[in-house]
Amino acid sequence: MKTARYLIPNDYMADPSVHIFNGKLYIYPSHDRESHIPENDDGDHFDMKDYHAFSMEEIEGEVTDHGVVLDVKDIPWAGRQLWDCDVAFKNNKYYMYFPLKDKTDIFRIGVAISDKPTGPFIPEINPIRGSYSIDPAILDDGDGNYYMYFGGLWGGQLQCYRDNKVLKCACFPADDEPALCPRVVRLSDDMKGFDEEPHDVVILDENGKPLTAGDVKRRFFEASWVHKYNGKYYFSYSTGDTHFLCHAIGDNPYGPFTYKGIILTPVVGWTTHHAIVEFKNKWYLFYHDCVPSGGKTWLRSLKVTELEYDSGGIIKTIEGR
Repeated sequence: MKTARYLIPNDYMADPSVHIFNGKLYIYPSHDRESHIPENDDGDHFDMKDYHAFSMEEIEGEVTDHGVVLDVKDIPWAGRQLWDCDVAFKNNKYYMYFPLKDKTDIFRIGVAISDKPTGPFIPEINPIRGSYSIDPAILDDGDGNYYMYFGGLWGGQLQCYRDNKVLKCACFPADDEPALCPRVVRLSDDMKGFDEEPHDVVILDENGKPLTAGDVKRRFFEASWVHKYNGKYYFSYSTGDTHFLCHAIGDNPYGPFTYKGIILTPVVGWTTHHAIVEFKNKWYLFYHDCVPSGGKTWLRSLKVTELEYDSGGIIKTIEGR
C-alpha cells in the first residue's frame, strides 16, 4: 500500500466527498476552523461556516482551490454548523447537499445549486422537507435514480428519530438490541427533495442478523458513503467513538448490507470520515487525520491513499497510523 498524501497543507479540511466531473477529481470537504468553543461529545466545537471546492487532474498532481462555494451567511434558514456535504450532477446542474442546524438548533439537510462544479452554489430558501440528521452522501445509480444516505449519532441527532418521526427525548437501544440504522431515500426528479419516506439501512452480521448497538467496533455511527464495484453496492461508514472505517456489501441501493470488514484502522484524532472513488483505473480512499494540528480533533487535514480489493471483492484493510 502506498503512503498517504496530505492534500491541502495550508488549511484544515475534513469529511471529504469526492467525485469525477468532466474528467477531473473534485473534492468537497467541510472546512475546520478554530472556533474557541469548548470540545464536547455533541461536536459544538465543529462550527464550520463555509465550503471550498478543490480539483485535481492527477492523483499526485496539483490541488486547485476554487475558493468558497457556499457560505452559511447566504443560507436563509441557517442557524450554525455547516458539517460535511456532498455534490451530485444531473441535467447540466450540480446539486450540493449539506447538513446545517436551523434557527432552533435542529439539523436539517439543504440543497444548493450551481451551473459549475466549482460553484458558487445558490441555496434553496428552505431545507428539504422531511430531512433530519447529518452526513448526506449521494449515489448516482446510473439508471436515472439518485439516492441519499444520511444519519449520525450523538451530535448528529439520529437518536432523536424513529420511523422518520421525532421522539419526545433521545433514545438509544440497549446493547443487545439492533443498532440504530442510517437512512436511505430516493431523491425526486428535480433533485430538490425526497421522492419517498427514508428507509433504514440495515447492516447484517455474518449470520444474517442485524448488528447490535453493543457491537461498537462494527455498528454504524456516522459518515455514510456508497460506491459500486463489480455489480455490488458497497456501503462504508464510520464507527465513530471506536474510530474504524468499515464496509458492508449488498445487492441493491436499499440493502440490506452484510458486514465485510475494516477499511481503515484508527487515525490520530477521530470523527473518521471518507470517500471512495475510482480514478484512472485505480481506487482511492480520501479521509482525514489530525497529525498536522498536533492531534486537535477539530482541526483536521485531508489525505488520500490507494485502496485495493482482494480476489473476493473485500476491501483490504489500510493501517491508519
